[in-house]
Amino acid sequence: MHGRTSSSPARARARLHSLAAVAVVALAGAAPLDAQMPRQPGAPRPLGWVGGPGSANQALAARWAPYRVSDLIYGTTVSPRWIEGSESFWYSWDTAEGTFWRIVDPASGTRRDIFDRDRIAAELTRITGDPYEARHLPIRSIRFIAPGTLRFEVESSQDEEVEEDSGTDEVDEDQQEEQRRSSTRTEKKVHYFEYDVGTRTLTELDEADHPDNHPSWASVSPDGAWVVFGREHDLWMMSGDDYARVLDARRGKSGSEADSLGNAVEVDEIRLTDDGVEFYGWYTEGRGDTDDEREESADERKRAPISWSKDSRRFALVRSDQREVDELWVIHSTGNDRPQLETYKYDMPGEENVTRNEVWVYDLESREAVKIDDDPWKDQSMSVLTDQQFIYPDDDSPRRSLWLGDSSDELWLMRLSRDRHRTDVFVADASTGALLRTVVADRMNTYMETRSPILLEGGDLLWWSEVDGWAHLYRYAPDGTLRGQLTEGPFSVQSIVGVDEDSGTVFFTAAGREEGDPYYQHLYRVGLDGSGLRLLNPGEFDTRVSASESRRFFVESHSRVDTAPSSRVLDAEGNVVVELEEADFSQLLAAGYRFPEPFTVKADDGVTDLYGVMYKPFDFDSTKVYPLVEYVYPGPQTESVAKSFSTSSSEVGLAQFGMIVITIGNRGGHPSRSKWYHNYGYGNLRDYGLADKKVAAEQLADRHPFIDLERVGIYGHSGGGFMSTAAMLVYPDFFKVAVSSSGNHENDVYNRWWSETHHGVDEVTDDEGNVTFEYDIDGNSELAANLKGHLLLTTGDIDNNVHPAGTYRMAEALIRAGKRFDFFLFPGQRHGYGNMSDYWFWLRAEYFVRHLLGDPHWNADIVPLQRERPRTR
Repeated sequence: MHGRTSSSPARARARLHSLAAVAVVALAGAAPLDAQMPRQPGAPRPLGWVGGPGSANQALAARWAPYRVSDLIYGTTVSPRWIEGSESFWYSWDTAEGTFWRIVDPASGTRRDIFDRDRIAAELTRITGDPYEARHLPIRSIRFIAPGTLRFEVESSQDEEVEEDSGTDEVDEDQQEEQRRSSTRTEKKVHYFEYDVGTRTLTELDEADHPDNHPSWASVSPDGAWVVFGREHDLWMMSGDDYARVLDARRGKSGSEADSLGNAVEVDEIRLTDDGVEFYGWYTEGRGDTDDEREESADERKRAPISWSKDSRRFALVRSDQREVDELWVIHSTGNDRPQLETYKYDMPGEENVTRNEVWVYDLESREAVKIDDDPWKDQSMSVLTDQQFIYPDDDSPRRSLWLGDSSDELWLMRLSRDRHRTDVFVADASTGALLRTVVADRMNTYMETRSPILLEGGDLLWWSEVDGWAHLYRYAPDGTLRGQLTEGPFSVQSIVGVDEDSGTVFFTAAGREEGDPYYQHLYRVGLDGSGLRLLNPGEFDTRVSASESRRFFVESHSRVDTAPSSRVLDAEGNVVVELEEADFSQLLAAGYRFPEPFTVKADDGVTDLYGVMYKPFDFDSTKVYPLVEYVYPGPQTESVAKSFSTSSSEVGLAQFGMIVITIGNRGGHPSRSKWYHNYGYGNLRDYGLADKKVAAEQLADRHPFIDLERVGIYGHSGGGFMSTAAMLVYPDFFKVAVSSSGNHENDVYNRWWSETHHGVDEVTDDEGNVTFEYDIDGNSELAANLKGHLLLTTGDIDNNVHPAGTYRMAEALIRAGKRFDFFLFPGQRHGYGNMSDYWFWLRAEYFVRHLLGDPHWNADIVPLQRERPRTR
């Protein structure tokens, strides 16, 4: 395969650099040598050593447990709700003074409160009879119905009786009275209001004007004439008129009540296909239901993954054939009278029988379907390319997927080879299925990332690609001729925010172009001819952007891990037209919060810069010596290092016990950097990031005498669970304690996409042209005999993402190697631990307290957690 090891000279340079730093610090008298150099068994502990019985600061940790931090945080990011028919938007903003609702007109540069909170509190009190005040307003479900008019609801404290439709047509008088009593229920009265923003006039409505509540199964044609859905593995449709009656039945309801009322409406259903079978139907049901639940819902309508041509004439979809794919199972042992089985199809890496994609186009006029004939690569992935759409949040129109391009005669598609070394964008004839032309054909020796392209009015295509080693934008003519590369250089384009074709401008976000942290994203513009590349929001911070439909204005939220988030409105030239908000951290800071500290170290090669964040206990004392814990996720699709402000509540909470907690990137991690950096671990998915995690800790210990390099712990979830266990086995004398949750320890039993993509799969063609795939990867269990420290393995028993089998096999290998370790199973939990996450925080933290701090504190009752639960009986 594609194995990779760090060069010995590079490691030697890193060690020499580390030793030189130690010598300088020691000569300066800044740190005791025994805090920086390995201690011999029985050697005295350094002065200020934090550890031993009673050393864990349980009270401080309880104060900053993840479930406590949310009470100290208010609004951090402005989420604009653009108002149709204008350039304006509104948003809600939470502070220590309650919620404010504000409307912004970027064109005039104004921002103002929608409500006079004192005045509207008085009006709502007078109308509803319930007392309110400015900081405690009951306003909910705000929806602008016009640029200056909105509607909202207020729930009363008073009950009212509501009659339900009995569903029976003809009954006698006695039966009518009995039905009236049995179909009446009590619920809280709801008041409905309309509000004029300009005049601040409040009007109570006699009845609700609820927006359309579209069921999840409905795919509505652009002209509204037809609604397509799946059932019993086939495609069906109903008329728009029938669907309108379904919407009327659902109006004002939600959840299962809305579904039940909508399903009770009698409609004329038209069957479009009749050859769908289980695991080769016209839609994929996915996983999550038990076998019993799937059987019970077999006759229910399901959503089909279709994309519409804009004239409503045709729709297309990817049809997946999973008939030969092997099954996987989890058992729901809790929450049911009897344990229930959940069966699902699951592609594993290297398998011969995997999911195979086909693209079909259905013509509503002829009622015929054609299959796209593209001379496929073996086991390729296929997708229908779709158009960008601007969605107004208050618009109750159905959400639908639309074809790229205006013609219903041509369908734009993308395909990727199984090894992801080849990507094609091509156009097919929607009436015959024949391939018309290939527009983009990218090739690389490692896996490729892709983004949805944008089709310009003249037929040119904007395409995102990493073919020159960095993520950049390219413009292709309709015939596949490359017109030009719009961006170039050592930085990474992250996303296209929008295109203004009138001015010939592309707006995009990118990382790494400016000095400083290469992960910080900024907003840029560039001409469609590649000219005039310009930064629109300079500053040393990370950015998230939302654009207006016209692309004239951008709501920008920016921050770093060590600053309070701020938001503002920019115009297309980068001018600040309105300052919006700065997060209210008054309660957070008053409680003793301290911002974490960003840092930079060198990777194990002595050349590559790595970026991390350090979390200290809030009672930090620089004269003391603390254990170090690393929170890790190896990538390659992301890293565990925050860039914008985040509560990072797990890291913060753990630090308060008396530890230094860090997150740090590694080569082979985040895709925001170069393709070389991102793909560094290709072919070495188990070990590629470990040397960087080790050397980062060593460099920090060289710099900071408060770090005890003899007590290094590590933890992570999913890929981080995989990595933290691997660290204990590859560097058993360095990492002393690990907590590894839901790890994909054995990637040969993890999903094919992640494992084959990021590790690699070899495509082999024999002399007769037959193609097969070979996959081989190192697993953690192979190194079980290396374990020296304390290891806790955990998993959820119904994890249908990273199956518990990976953790079970790791545990089996440790048992057979004669190793002591700890194991914990979360009953009834998926990949994340859901409603047991608070318990999980204490389980993980106390493992480090016990084995890294050496504090044996134990009680059957997790008192800090129990203290949070009100005891009402």
